[in-house]
Amino acid sequence: MEKPFVYGMSVEGENFTDRIKETERLKKDFTHGINVILISPRRIGKTSLVKKVSSEIADPHIKVVFMDIYDCRSEYDFYNRFAAALVKQTATKQEKVIDNVKKFLIRLTPKISFSPEPNSDISLSLGITPKEYTPQEILNLPEIIAREKDLHLVVCIDEFQQIGEFPDSLNVQKRMRGVWQHQQNVSYCLFGSKKHLMTKLFQNRRMPFFQFGEMNELHKISTADWIPFIISRFKGNHQIITDEQARKICEKVENYSSYVQQLSWNVMAEAGEKVTDEDLKSGFEALLAQNASFFTEQTRGLSSYQLNFIRALCNGYHSEFSSKKVTEDFPMGTKSNISRIKAALLDREIIDEDRYGVFLADPIFKYWFMREFE
Repeated sequence: MEKPFVYGMSVEGENFTDRIKETERLKKDFTHGINVILISPRRIGKTSLVKKVSSEIADPHIKVVFMDIYDCRSEYDFYNRFAAALVKQTATKQEKVIDNVKKFLIRLTPKISFSPEPNSDISLSLGITPKEYTPQEILNLPEIIAREKDLHLVVCIDEFQQIGEFPDSLNVQKRMRGVWQHQQNVSYCLFGSKKHLMTKLFQNRRMPFFQFGEMNELHKISTADWIPFIISRFKGNHQIITDEQARKICEKVENYSSYVQQLSWNVMAEAGEKVTDEDLKSGFEALLAQNASFFTEQTRGLSSYQLNFIRALCNGYHSEFSSKKVTEDFPMGTKSNISRIKAALLDREIIDEDRYGVFLADPIFKYWFMREFE
């Protein structure tokens, strides 16, 4: 059964909306071997874009390898995920994954398990340690595979900001950059959901990955592009929603892709044949309820000063937090304390910072916070 709206996961096919220019540019980068770094806030659709482009690469000599390293906590956690993805996803139908392991990782005895489901992926545990392979050997694995198979590999790594959290992270990054920059048959697409950490990794001149590739910031899909998509989905479900009602959905969630789809589904579930303004309100209330437990966990243990910083943001202040006009209404302590507050809230992913100032990272969080704490 086809879902009219998809959220909480990457979207594919007809569920993918717009991104025509971004898709064409990323496809050119992939086919011409350009390293790409994608940076944007959460819920904008980076993973969906990368997977869409990957599915549209028609050249049989270009192979895209995708991996998510969100749960990697150390350098060798990463190497095991990295190597497993490479040997699994570059195996052809004619050769088994185990043959790929034997060919490219000869010093290992992997563990492979198969799901009883016919279309499920296999589970591959390599157990790589420093005794078997050095970091340089694993990092150069894609180049070796690409040469052996006469391919150009595009290695896509989701949640790449996790690298910055590893023990001895700076040296890990130096090792990666030192090997990857010399590869001739491999290019990389690196992206992640923590914008401030990705920015630190790639836009700081003192960091190893500075100028590693083309920097692309993914922006929100416009309301003008969302409206016909929303209307068509309601029409497909034999329901009518007006242009103005679709516009209100987009504006309410500030065009964040995942929230546009989630709120649209909530409204569809509430509505009858024709959407009413009451359905919009009910759908939004459901959206707040669906995210309340996550927001509660995010704010658990925050100090009164940290809560005041968030209150200042909710009331339209985005800079000059130590000024008298801000601190009189929202006490936050000394200037140095305000810097610590900002760092702590960035780390919790409650706020985001750009050249225009500091903002709440989640548009729905503001509504929930003002209801709970104001």
